[in-house]
Amino acid sequence: MISNKKALFFDIDGTLLSDVTYTVPESARAAIQKTREKGNLVFINTGRTYCLVGPIKEMIEVDGYCCGCGTRVIVGDQVMYSSGIPHELGIRVKKDVQKYNLDGVLEGTESCYFQKKTSRITRIEALKESVDKMGCVSPYGWEEDCYDYDKLCVIADEHSNMAGFSRALGLDFDIIDRGDRFYECVPAGHSKATAIEIVLEHYGIPRENAYVFGDSTNDLSMFEYAKNCVLMGHHDVELEPYATFFTKNVEDDGIAYAMEKLGLV
Repeated sequence: MISNKKALFFDIDGTLLSDVTYTVPESARAAIQKTREKGNLVFINTGRTYCLVGPIKEMIEVDGYCCGCGTRVIVGDQVMYSSGIPHELGIRVKKDVQKYNLDGVLEGTESCYFQKKTSRITRIEALKESVDKMGCVSPYGWEEDCYDYDKLCVIADEHSNMAGFSRALGLDFDIIDRGDRFYECVPAGHSKATAIEIVLEHYGIPRENAYVFGDSTNDLSMFEYAKNCVLMGHHDVELEPYATFFTKNVEDDGIAYAMEKLGLV
């Protein structure tokens, strides 16, 4: 049975959560509440794994979470889909990160894993501090092999061989270039678009009733997939060919502005 409901999918960082104020604007919260009262459904669709969505859960109520670039989909209290990196592959990837002189974070459903030694890449240390404030840094480091993870992010510097690392990952991963030598590595066959497909199929909602909101390159798959694509004021230019509506920055009430203009509230 085809539903007349609309399903809205929001990226977090730079879209729903301001990179300036580090909060969700009240106008966005109110607009999302109104659209849900109209019977529409709202989902977070993020590159963050589930352990990293805690802060946003405290700021806004939604109908579900699409996490880790499609590696985990939660509708209400039900896990609709979950996929992790096979254990032996995960061990090999850790070694390859080190072999090719990168550093990064292994993102799991329950925790994130960093190397225990201080990284020469200062951005890794800053990232670790940020994740630790959320209580999501595991006591296990890369030296232990007693855990699994869903995806990873790596950062390169002038000593890194990113091309070699990319060849080592081969067809097992899709690599998203986030700019400034920051790369998101997602198991092949998973993306923000595959997460949307799972949700739409579950509810019987046609693709033309899906609305996506994003700003960066890891939103590209959902912009390519959806028919209604809202692009934030600050954004990566790669998304522009797919945008059907250009809105303001998140801290300038861009979410509420777009939802009002599109008749979603």
